Amino acid sequence: MDPSTFKSSPELQQLLNQEKERAMVNEVVAKLTSSCWDKCVTGTPGSKFSSSEYNCLSHCAKRYMEMSMLIMKRVQSMQ
Repeated sequence: MDPSTFKSSPELQQLLNQEKERAMVNEVVAKLTSSCWDKCVTGTPGSKFSSSEYNCLSHCAKRYMEMSMLIMKRVQSMQ
């Protein structure tokens, strides 16, 4: 099969787009985890988070996701 066929294949483009989206999600999760962990977990973690660590992590993740969605919407509206 001709390699140029692969470049224009809608199925291949869809697969590539899905992989790009998956990579972006993984990047966001890694940044969120690192940022919130550094902010909320101040000591050596035990087998469970303390209630304050749990609340901090929960609020931090929520704020991070809200800001990410806001930024994505603004970028999309500019296009």
